This record gives sequence, structure tokens and C-alpha cells, in this order.
Amino acid sequence: MNHAFRQSLRAYLFLAPALVLFAVFAFWPVGYGSYLAFTDYSLIRPPHWVGLDNFRTIFENDMFVTGLRNSLLFLLIVPVIQIGALALAVLTNNQLPGIRLFRAAYYLPVVTSISVVGIMWGFMFHEQGTLNYVLLQLHAINAPVGWLSDDAIALFAVMFVTIWRGLGWYMVMYLAGLQAIPAEMQEAAILDGATRWQRFWRITVPMLKPTMMVCTVMSVLAALKAYQEVLVLTQGGPLNSTFTALYYAYDQGLKHLKLPRGLAASFVVSVCCIAIMLPCLHYFRPKHR
Repeated sequence: MNHAFRQSLRAYLFLAPALVLFAVFAFWPVGYGSYLAFTDYSLIRPPHWVGLDNFRTIFENDMFVTGLRNSLLFLLIVPVIQIGALALAVLTNNQLPGIRLFRAAYYLPVVTSISVVGIMWGFMFHEQGTLNYVLLQLHAINAPVGWLSDDAIALFAVMFVTIWRGLGWYMVMYLAGLQAIPAEMQEAAILDGATRWQRFWRITVPMLKPTMMVCTVMSVLAALKAYQEVLVLTQGGPLNSTFTALYYAYDQGLKHLKLPRGLAASFVVSVCCIAIMLPCLHYFRPKHR
């Protein structure tokens, strides 16, 4: 047994407990759930293979089509949240008095319970809530706006809450990337006469590309799998305007116990995630590889 093989074997032995847990609680449920998406199945009878029938059923359902469209519309938050998080990271990367307090404040929404977030924003978005009161006092609107009761804008209100919750998380990741950039590179550029804007585009952005890849992929997946904010704020209403594909899967699979439809919807979401994630990975892949 050569040295390289022993090293590999030792590494896999250390990884074995985690791999077993992944196999039992992640790989097996995903694989078996994908199989059940192609069956007629309920809790009282064994699965029966029906092929693509479940997929035909959900694509003929207006709620799922609306949910899938809304999930794709949720991708609009990706550039907003990434640019905003990067701007906050650059801002909080300065050594200023009280800067740690600002970092903690920006990160606070990330660790806030989704139930608390739902109650807080539900109160703020109410027609007699804080947001309408402030806008009325500023004469920005003439009458209260139904942020969560108007089917034309309810989805965008939910998207705003998603952005609010995610900014702090990605800000911390970008901040870690910024602090990993060697100070010598910035100092050399300053000596060469580079402006702040030139240093940002020629040094900071290229050095942050691996972090951008991770953050972009994570935010794309989170946008396509939007579910929690919809659950606590609107439950898919009004008029099903805030249904997302994953919320449809929850609605069909857990609320109405139509498990094959819910699993088929989840399978479609997974395929969309993979189809959109692969170009992101290709675009951000280091050029020297």
C-alpha cells in the first residue's frame, strides 16, 4: 500500500461520518423524492409509476405557472442584493469609530427569526402601518397603499423583505473577501498614482471574483427557492399573486397532501436551479484554469 493511497484512505475515513450523514439525510431523500415525483403516491398506498403525468398536471395548473414565473422574477433581487452587499462591505471595511456597531446592525436581520420578521414587516406594510404613515406625512402618497393586499405590488413587497434579510449575510462574506486582499497591492497602486476608482476595478473586483461567485450562486439559489417570506407574509395571496414554485410545492405536498405534485414542483425548481447555476459558475470561473 503506497503512501498516496494511505493518505487518501485516511482522509476518507475522517470524512466517512459526514458522508454517511449526508447520504442518509440529503442524498437519499433527494434521490427517493425525485423518484416519487414520477409516481402516483400517497401515505396509504405504495408508489405506482406514472411517468410524466405529475409534471403535465402541474404545468396545466395556473397556480404553478404563476409560481414558476414569480420564482424567475425573484431573480431580479440578485443584482440588487449583490451590489448593495458589496457597497456595504466597502463602506464598513473602513476603520472608523463605532464601525463594529454598524456591522452588527447590518447583520441583525440575518439572525432574526423569520416569524419575527413576518410580524414586523406585516405591521409595517399594513394599510394603517408605519410605512404608509411615514409616506403620508412626507406627502409621497395621497392614500394608504395596500403593500400586501394589492396583487400588483405584493410580490415586490415580499422581494424587498428578502433583500433586507439577505444584505447583511452577503455583506459579511464580501467583507471577509476585502480583508483578505493584501494591503501591499493597494499600497503599490497608490504609489503608482492609481485613483480609488481604478484600485477598486483593477484590484478589488478581480481579487473578489471567487467571493462574487459564491455569493451570486447562493443568492440565485435562494431567489429561486423563495418560500419563507411568502409563508409568513402573504401565504401566496392576494389572488395567488405571490405564489412561488417552492411555495406551490409546499401548498400541494404538505397542506393538501398531494405529494406527487409537490415533489414534481420541487423537481422542476431543482432543475431550474441547476440550469441557472451552471452558467454562473462558468462565468466566474478563474481564467487561468
